[in-house]
Parts: sequence; structure tokens; C-alpha cells
Amino acid sequence: MGIVYKSFDPVIRRSIALKTIRKELLNDEDEAAAFAARFRNEAQAAGRLLHPGIVAVYEYGEDEEFAFIAMEYVEGSSLRQYFERKVRFEERDVVSVMAQLLDALQYAHDQGVWHRDIKPANIIIMNNGRIKVADFGIARVESSTLTQVGVVMGTPGFIAPEQYLGKEVDHRVDLFAAGVVLYELLTGETPFAGSKEGVMYKVCHEAAQPPSTATGKPALARFDPIALRALAKRPDDRYPSAGKFRAELLAAYDQPVSPTVSEETLIRDAGGVGDSGEGSSPRGGSRKPFASTPVTPAFGAGSSRAQISTMPTQMLVAAGWNVDELASVERSLAHFVGPIARVMVRRATREATDFASLVQKLADQLTSPAERSKFLQQNARIAATGTGPSKMKQPVDDDATVIPGANDAQSTSPGPTAEEIARAARLLAVHLGPIAPILVRKAALPGVPRAAFLARLTERLSDAEKERFLIDFERSR
Repeated sequence: MGIVYKSFDPVIRRSIALKTIRKELLNDEDEAAAFAARFRNEAQAAGRLLHPGIVAVYEYGEDEEFAFIAMEYVEGSSLRQYFERKVRFEERDVVSVMAQLLDALQYAHDQGVWHRDIKPANIIIMNNGRIKVADFGIARVESSTLTQVGVVMGTPGFIAPEQYLGKEVDHRVDLFAAGVVLYELLTGETPFAGSKEGVMYKVCHEAAQPPSTATGKPALARFDPIALRALAKRPDDRYPSAGKFRAELLAAYDQPVSPTVSEETLIRDAGGVGDSGEGSSPRGGSRKPFASTPVTPAFGAGSSRAQISTMPTQMLVAAGWNVDELASVERSLAHFVGPIARVMVRRATREATDFASLVQKLADQLTSPAERSKFLQQNARIAATGTGPSKMKQPVDDDATVIPGANDAQSTSPGPTAEEIARAARLLAVHLGPIAPILVRKAALPGVPRAAFLARLTERLSDAEKERFLIDFERSR
């Protein structure tokens, strides 16, 4: 949920992961309140947990349009990425991963927090072989009323039967999901596969094959009763606690357990491509960062937070701003503040009358005199010659939406088809995350031409993202 950037806290001088949501894209929608509540819930749930196996939360902040969580920056790969690259885990590593996971879950449960979305994508194996549990976005905190009985939340295949059946749930839903993780570590496959509806039926009504039977490896038989008990349909038939689950797993293994995943497994995984998930960074020079755009150090947990407000590109053009020159200023500012540069620049355009005042306003927000001086030097030419709105006689209404060609094309240009709307939502999610369908629905208003529809969708993307989105959109027709 949200977009995660690698950032830097200049006060404490440490790397952090900065998780953000663009609340301005969700205004006037029921989903906005629910999305923001989940985001806040993640900070509250993970923020009360201090354990070496759980990604730490440092700070949470929000205003009317922007929210962020500053959290521990973790270098590693998610367990899901290991599975996708067909890395097979030896028994010693299976037990090490599960022992670490169950220890973290026992701690969280003792603090009154149930994760409720335990799955390989939320288990990060760090470069040192230790694991971290991430993404408490749908966690249940004692006394919380965020979710109610009967609301199914989680990932199909890892959701416990009582969740599907609308019954009361407790911490044992995490033990069921941990059982699914154990099963996949042992066999390379999930115990319940198929369509969402098929998975739901199997989870509720069909027993999983014992791991030794599923793999044809009799040596795994000692783990069969442990995996099957964790996957029991009735919560009372499962382990009463993560600690008990862990103890029986260690007893069945009956050998010393390493506190870390073996170097052999870490080496086998090196060189893959992918992102690592919440609060993490991929290993290996060829991997892509989790952030949707390349970033330099961003504002951290100890720095002051600007009031964030954005202005659509069409409004900037209508107001008289040269958007190419604005983009140049934004790139320059990003070297000092990171991905927040975009919204800082656009907010400054609301108050500045020309590029000289814009550059000065942005420079004033930099805390270091050396950074201010360098930023002013880099933008001296634009400050002197940039095309701004100073010659405009009439201000642009902040609430107006200017669509190029709307007056003459509205009645003759067709709007997007239902298939194009669905395709746009799918492709935009690559860049904006789970809020993409909401943004697409807002853009696809009756009477909006196809070109204007695409313009609305891409105005919040970088130039490279915009080009990639439009190419993919047209190519998949």
C-alpha cells in the first residue's frame, strides 16, 4: 500500500524508507477515508513494536493532502522473490526462516497486534540472513475498531477459513498464514491453488496434502503434522501460540538452528531482478529500486514537513508557467530533498509570481546554507529568464481544471472505452500503486475525450513514466 522511497534523514544521518500515499488523488471518495485509515493503522500497529524481526516505524505524519511513514530501511529480498526465482530452501534454512518469523509473531501477539497479512511478499530476508516482517497495513490492534467481523482482509491462499466464513478472528489467523509459508518453503508450492473462488473453497473445505506426499520426499514426513496442524480449519485445532508452533518445529528438526539463512542460499539468490517490498531495498547492482522513480536522499524523520499541495499540469500551463523549466527546477531540488521536490515546486507556484521568486522560495526551505547557495547557483539562469505567470492579468482558479482543446473537441471526440479504462487502471497501478483504479475512475467522467482522459492520468507521472505508460497503453490495444 503506497509507494516506498529510499530516503535519508539529515539530522540523524541514516538511510530510511519513506512510505507515502497521495491523498489528493482520493478526495471525495469513500476509498480515501478507508485508505488513509489503513495507512494510519499501519503506523500505529508497527509503531508500537520494537523487535529485531519487525521493520521499525520511526515517524508518521499527514495533513489534508499528504501522509507518510518514516521507517527502517532494510536491504534484502522478499521471500516471494526467492520463490519466483525458484530458489529451493534446505531444511536448515526452512527452520531458520520459520523460527525467526514465529519469534516476531509471538512478540507482536504479546503486544496485542495481529498482522493478518503474513505472506512471502511481507517477509524480507536481509543481506545478513536475518528476516524482517513488513507491512502492517491491515494489522489488528487490540481495542481498534478499524475492521469488523465479516470483513475479509488479506491475501487469498493465506486467509484463514474463519475470515472467509465471517466468524470472529484472533491471532491464530497469523498462525494459519505462517503454516502456508512453511508449506511453501518445504514444497515450493502453496497448499491451496487456483482461482480466488477455488482457493476460498479449498481453504474452507479441503485438507492440504502432507508436504512429504506433495513432494514425494519421505524425509519431510517429520514436518507433516506441524504444517497440517498450522493449516487446521478450526482455530482451536491449530497451535495456541506462535511460540508453541516454533517449539514443535524446532523439536521436529532436532538440530541446532542458525539465527540466519545460510550464505549458500543468499548467494544463490544474488543477481535477481525485482523490488523487495515494504521498507526494503533490493540487493545486487542489477536490481531496480522499489521507488517508482530514481531518487536521491529525501527528507527524513527528523526534518520539518512542508504542507503539500499540488497543481495539475494544465493549470500550470494556463497560469503561464513554462513546465519544462519547472521540471528543471524540480530535478535540481530533488538532489537536496528527494521525491518531495515535485510537490514543493508545485506548491511554490501558488505563491510565486515569477521564476525568481519561485527559486528563492524553494531555496528558503533548504536548511543548509551550502545547499541553498548551490541550488541558487544551479537555477540562476532560469530565475533570470524563465517564463512565469507575471504577465498574466487574471489568476487561475485553484479549483479549475483546464483541459486542452476541451471547448472544440468535447462534442466530437469519443471518450475511452470500458476496455481502455480497465487497461489504464492496470497499467497505471505499476506507477501509482493501488490508488490507480480510483484515479482512473475520476478521470473517466462522461463526455471527457480520450485524449483528455489520458492527459489527466499522466499529469502526475514523470516524463519517463508518462512515455512508458502511453507506449504500454497503445501497445496492448
